[in-house]
Amino acid sequence: MSTTLSAPRGRVSHPAHPPNTRSVGRVGLVDRLALRLGIALVAWSRRPRVLDERDDRAHRAQNALDTERRERDMLRMLALLPPR
Repeated sequence: MSTTLSAPRGRVSHPAHPPNTRSVGRVGLVDRLALRLGIALVAWSRRPRVLDERDDRAHRAQNALDTERRERDMLRMLALLPPR
């Protein structure tokens, strides 16, 4: 039985990859510091805003005052109406 190969034995169909000359080492100090700084900046930018919280409190207080004023005006108007 005879077999036929698609390419002659000494021929390679793809180029050889050069050996990896760069050694993979640990991450340097500067890179680690840059990563920590980046994470800290992202966390800082996503913090809740204190000014918004103060504005919300002021807004709620103003709404409560407006509600009390409307209720007081309604009671005053009901007191001035003649009885049925």
